[in-house]
Amino acid sequence: MRTRTLLVSVLLLSVPTLWASDFLTEGVDAARTGWVKDEKIFNTSNVGSMKLLWKIKLPSTPREMHNLFAPLIAERVNTPQGVREIAVVAGVSDDLFGIDVANGEPLWNKHFDTTFPGGGRVGDALCPGGQTAVPALGRAATPGQYTIYAVSWDGRLRQVNLADGKDVAPPEKFMPPNGKPYALNLVNGVIYTASAQGCGGVPNAFYSFDLATRKASTFLPAGGGLWGRRGAMISPEGVAYLGTGDATFNPATKSLGNGIVGVQLDANKQLQLIDYFGPPNANWLFRRDLDVNVTPMSIDYRGRKFLVGTSKECRMWLLDRDALGGDDHRTTLHTTPLLCNEAQAFDGRGVWGAMATWQDARGTQWVLVPFWGEVHKDFHAPVEYSRPKGGGVAAYRLEEQAGKWQLTPAWLSRDMDLAEEVVVAGGVAFAYAAGEDATQVLQDAAWNEPGGSRYGGGLSSGSVRRIPGGRYATLHALDAITGKELWSSGKEITSWNHFSGLTVANGRAYVATFDGTLYCFGVARPPAGK
Repeated sequence: MRTRTLLVSVLLLSVPTLWASDFLTEGVDAARTGWVKDEKIFNTSNVGSMKLLWKIKLPSTPREMHNLFAPLIAERVNTPQGVREIAVVAGVSDDLFGIDVANGEPLWNKHFDTTFPGGGRVGDALCPGGQTAVPALGRAATPGQYTIYAVSWDGRLRQVNLADGKDVAPPEKFMPPNGKPYALNLVNGVIYTASAQGCGGVPNAFYSFDLATRKASTFLPAGGGLWGRRGAMISPEGVAYLGTGDATFNPATKSLGNGIVGVQLDANKQLQLIDYFGPPNANWLFRRDLDVNVTPMSIDYRGRKFLVGTSKECRMWLLDRDALGGDDHRTTLHTTPLLCNEAQAFDGRGVWGAMATWQDARGTQWVLVPFWGEVHKDFHAPVEYSRPKGGGVAAYRLEEQAGKWQLTPAWLSRDMDLAEEVVVAGGVAFAYAAGEDATQVLQDAAWNEPGGSRYGGGLSSGSVRRIPGGRYATLHALDAITGKELWSSGKEITSWNHFSGLTVANGRAYVATFDGTLYCFGVARPPAGK
């Protein structure tokens, strides 16, 4: 049922994790910054020695192009076998796996029961069915105890003990079944998620569940699909933000498609609209299917409250969280020129994964943006390691010039095969190339010709056609200040991934692939106390 390759030294197996940190939610924190602030092992000097520590093939059944999601990590979990550092991995077919990260040994697995009888829209790349939300980990009151919060295919909220995979509370109804919820966020005892694409007839909406009162709430931005790989971002003020798509932007009719929407719980634990932003060309984006499909980030810097968003269009918006879009909800602090997607195509180009923001030792605030496809011919950075054709990472500095804030290009990475998420740890920018077949439009073909309907082709995002076209994922480690590549996994990963992510914690980096394999790369850990 599984295969393992173990390359872990005695040092890695025997040293206690006194320097460890947690990675409890997709995007590291509630603000979805992708910045592991307390990483104490990785740095720009040692990351070049990274190697494959182990890999494990998990008994997870794929659905369409989905399979495993990136793990969450808890540093010191009290288990019957002693204190362990544990990864929890979600599988799309309603599975959870607990893994001892010291050696890649599985500790437990759990398959959710279901109350969903089947039916509804399911069975394509956009609506695969199953568990599509990356869980969130919460620390319990007792040190060393963690609870996994997950949403299964039937829409019920699950609460599971990380140490042994057993339920700590009965499943509770949270949202309709057979939707497509995105990564969960846990803030002040409230679980947040959002859904998109109308899967199973489920409305495109924000969802919240208060763990203390057991009150659920929903907010619908009038048809706009709520995208974002990392799910809803929660600002320090408690506002949940997410981009929208698949609808017009017309506040007069309460339609907030192709914009960024902010909602917040009121005194009755119900989500209410707080603010919204619509790009000046929002309805053009709708007509071109260039959705605002990326989770925005919250940045507090030099006394200002910022939000950075982007989309398949491939430009960034710098916004003021105190007045999202200004008085008219359409005005940015700064809008960057196009980074990529000169053709303004809706497939295989643009920003699809997740950005990162971090601050270096000199106090400079950075924004790192992964993208798909060829860099725009008019985009230039002071430092360029390539002119990417398949994708890459661009770095910007958040700067104030002549009294105005802007995102200033700083560097452009090497070429990458569809760059996805970025995570920054110890001054290293980790990024991965998905290597999937991202094409959704083919030339006309007869039904029985390659590319025709018999093969799942035509104007289609069909999994039948796209799965055989997948290549292989690649993990890259870059100097987060200069963009120089310090290490790459090359062809060591043998499968690709879709709608998954990247996790970095405690000198290890994790990538999961479509074939059900979880890879762990890392460096040797220093002796405890060093």
